[in-house]
Amino acid sequence: MSQPVVKLRDIRKTYRSGDLEVHAVRGISLDIQPGEFVAIMGASGSGKSTLMNTLGCLDRPTGGTYYLDGVDVSSLDREARADLRNQKLGFVFQGFNLLARTSALENVELPMLYAPKRAGAAEMKRRALAALAIVGLAERSDHFPSQLSGGQQQRVAIARALVNEPRLLLADEPTGNLDSRTSIEVMGVFQRLNEQGITLVMVTHELDVANYCKRILVVRDGLVVRDEPVQNRSIAFAELAKLHSAESAAKLNAGIKP
Repeated sequence: MSQPVVKLRDIRKTYRSGDLEVHAVRGISLDIQPGEFVAIMGASGSGKSTLMNTLGCLDRPTGGTYYLDGVDVSSLDREARADLRNQKLGFVFQGFNLLARTSALENVELPMLYAPKRAGAAEMKRRALAALAIVGLAERSDHFPSQLSGGQQQRVAIARALVNEPRLLLADEPTGNLDSRTSIEVMGVFQRLNEQGITLVMVTHELDVANYCKRILVVRDGLVVRDEPVQNRSIAFAELAKLHSAESAAKLNAGIKP
């Protein structure tokens, strides 16, 4: 078996406020292999956000070891962790986090500006356009976020996360601000990326969204209490086909040409 992209061993995180200690993560060990698509679920306060922050090198655990693509993250200082995030991780958030006065192309170029070795302007443009093409938005590269729908803005955010060719893509409630149909479209993008070999971890509180993944981790009281494959996996492309079929039938019934 190939080396895990993520290898956690007895990861613990304790927050202190005066004399009070909060044990957010209590000793989690798990592996995530290349090409997996993992959903992390759990109630508020379960520890799933702390676990996600650990995976994203945004928070240093109190104890245990974390290897990201073979690199011992636990031993790195702040600057080294920032470089590792830029090189090996891509992030997609619920709120898109696009710069309002910047085009889609320029938004996607942003992570390359912070790379330890910055590419030239022509190379950055080429890579940004290639990332936008992957999510089906190359023709909208000159549009500003206000000129894009919510689903299109999230696809720009996904392209931005992909542009540095990360080893791991982390998505935090990526469909939280989207309607049901657009959520299915975005999950279709994630499924296509996963089929291309990209490893994904996604935090979600919605079971119907988690069912688009391949594996579900359920976190409770700082521990993984369930870790199992998705038995009846949803396929976004099939769901979209059903939606298109239903809409066409409704238009025909109303005497409208589809």
